[in-house]
Amino acid sequence: MANRAYNFNAGPAALPLEVLQNAQKQFVEYEESGMSLMEMSHRGAVYEKVHYETETLLRELMSIPEGYKVLFVQGGASTQFAMVPMNLLRAGTTAAYVATGSWATKAIQEAKLFGDVAVAASSEADAYKRIPAAEELKLPSNPAYVHLTSNETIEGTQWTDYPDTGSVPLIGDMSSDILCRPVDVSKFGLIYAGAQKNLGPSGVTIVIIREDLIAKPEGAVPTMLRYDTHAKADSLYNTPPTFAIYMAGEVLKWVKANGGAAGMAARNNEKANLLYDTIDSSGGFYRGFADAGSRSIMNVTFRLATEELEKQFAKESEAQGFVGLKGHRSVGGLRASIYNAVTPENVQALVGFMRDFQSRNG
Repeated sequence: MANRAYNFNAGPAALPLEVLQNAQKQFVEYEESGMSLMEMSHRGAVYEKVHYETETLLRELMSIPEGYKVLFVQGGASTQFAMVPMNLLRAGTTAAYVATGSWATKAIQEAKLFGDVAVAASSEADAYKRIPAAEELKLPSNPAYVHLTSNETIEGTQWTDYPDTGSVPLIGDMSSDILCRPVDVSKFGLIYAGAQKNLGPSGVTIVIIREDLIAKPEGAVPTMLRYDTHAKADSLYNTPPTFAIYMAGEVLKWVKANGGAAGMAARNNEKANLLYDTIDSSGGFYRGFADAGSRSIMNVTFRLATEELEKQFAKESEAQGFVGLKGHRSVGGLRASIYNAVTPENVQALVGFMRDFQSRNG
């Protein structure tokens, strides 16, 4: 498609063109069923096949061990900020959180509504430019779990190695970097991720939860906010977001065809290195926000000398077909989100624009 934008949106984000084209072919009638997938019952055999195939693919691509349930729920990661403490935080225990930026802070604020919360480590004093080292974690005496945000989209930081929390369940918000690289799922008690950055369109949230953590929560928790509700019903307790799950399955097929998690890691590192090299070799014209050791391979954040120059960069880039390069409204600056589906060619085009912009304004 000649008029397709250079999509660097932070989410909802770019989807593989092949996936969109295949979905377009099946949009009106899915596999000779006489109807669109969006029209059919979630209790029917046609949709159930899609549902379970999507789960099977995710298990394969993430090497999810036995003893874990995969759930498809709604409400995005923001609902998981509440569901995690509602289900796992019990009287006499404390939830431990690592404060690494905007999304971790939102998770902490939500958890405080449901019980005791301790900040196990924080990079707030460094303007959230870095990920705390494992030795900085100080857990409370009675931890229910340790929660971290794997990738901070706003600040552009990412964990490279996850801490070993021993017998304390590690909870990971991987909304913005799930399947960008191989991950040892067995290190985690629970992983959750909104699909709209790396797995598909908005509407479905993936929860991977160790079975021993699925239990009746303390107190009165609404039925739809209980993990055991969704686990017992294979995520079919109520009508799931059927089309979003179908699209996630199509994206997973694309990931598998392109080398799986290891293939995505190679692709993403190539893109990220190209952008960071352009920033670092600009002689200070572009200034990366995150510390070098904490840089995200999903969200590349950077600044220019003045806000006026940043506005000019955003305006000129938009005129040339680049979408989503403004930084988050809470921090400003510039940001290129280079999730799995963003092509290396698009990143090459952005680098060309950046070099041209510098030559004219440096």
